Amino acid sequence: MADLFEAAGLTPHAPSPLADRLRPQRLGEVVGQDHLLGAEGPIGRMAEAKRLSSMILWGPPGTGKTTIARLLAKEAGYEFQQISAVFSGVADLKKAFEQARMRRAAGQSTLLFVDEIHRFNRAQQDGFLPFVEEGIVTLVGATTENPSFELNGALLSRSQVYVLKRLDDEALESLLTKAEAHEQRALSLEPEARQALVAMADGDGRYLLTLAETLFNIGSAKPLSIKDLGQILQKRSPAYDKDREEHYNLISALHKSVRGSDPDAALYWLARMLGGGEDPLFIARRLIRMAVEDIGEADPMALVLANAAKDTYDFLGSPEGELALAQVVVHLAAAPKSNAVYVAFKAAQRAARETGSLMPPAHIRNAPTKLMKDLGYGKGYAYDHDVEGGFSGQNYFPDGMERQRFYEPKEVGVEARIKERLERWAEQRNRRS
Repeated sequence: MADLFEAAGLTPHAPSPLADRLRPQRLGEVVGQDHLLGAEGPIGRMAEAKRLSSMILWGPPGTGKTTIARLLAKEAGYEFQQISAVFSGVADLKKAFEQARMRRAAGQSTLLFVDEIHRFNRAQQDGFLPFVEEGIVTLVGATTENPSFELNGALLSRSQVYVLKRLDDEALESLLTKAEAHEQRALSLEPEARQALVAMADGDGRYLLTLAETLFNIGSAKPLSIKDLGQILQKRSPAYDKDREEHYNLISALHKSVRGSDPDAALYWLARMLGGGEDPLFIARRLIRMAVEDIGEADPMALVLANAAKDTYDFLGSPEGELALAQVVVHLAAAPKSNAVYVAFKAAQRAARETGSLMPPAHIRNAPTKLMKDLGYGKGYAYDHDVEGGFSGQNYFPDGMERQRFYEPKEVGVEARIKERLERWAEQRNRRS
């Protein structure tokens, strides 16, 4: 009588997923990571010397982190032991360390692979330190998150961080070719559809092989077009986590593209953020910041338009309101740039901190009472509108403080005319002083 596992098809002969069947058997077969695994790469050198150091493998999903760790242990002659931070707790860690200690006593080294290591809390991460320091385990941690933010400094100081690259189109195409050789048949795809399939994977080799396996299983009498492919396979959303590093990377890319006067790149990053589910009002707030920080008085309307785009999105919502964000992104990127106001305000803040609580000069103080008038408040003040040319040239800095020049307008856009006026007034002030 068959047991429940056999009834469910879970026998030793049940086929494993294509991605598992094509898993590399040696480091040289891993694609897309030659900068680490090649003859001159740091991990390749370790494997060749058969002496491993603790490391953190940081990279996107499907780039080979688990495979590299497994093959590294195999080629260096270490015992491979794997735990996952998602499913493991303190008891599992203690058991793993004790097993590694026993192996070490028998002369066997242990490579402890910790998947999703960033999911361990700070106290659990600290628990690795003595075992790494004593050499009981060689730690290889895998993470998709920035180790600088997610891992303890003490653990990072005892490990090398190696960055795995997102698989490029050439590496992904080589995986498809390998899959076709394994299946002994070609994928039935038009050339454009094959390119679209690679694009769908978004740099994830495992996901590409999963898509390919679906196509192999379905089969097709005629080559599939892009439209056919879209009906069969659902394109996943691009990798984007609003609470993680990618959130900050993309808004930084948008800001720097605007600052660099590249509307095309700026629109691309805007589309990436909106497509990834970013809050459009967060983007709108940052666009307002760009208007005041990077454009300023070179185009005073930039701030007005940025605020208007925010209000428009508030009124229309998605997707209609997103066009207002796109419009202001183009306007900001194409506008003349000046950070003169931003720099001037920073300098004024420093001066204000350094000068403490100096009072304004008496002639510009308010004098609402007789006592204040008797003390000289407001005495000698010149009302600029009554002065010829509308400029009195009086001193408005505190007594005892030398005149400062914080604002240095640039010769771009509207600010060029501001610069001309300020220089003319400075000459008049010097003549009257």
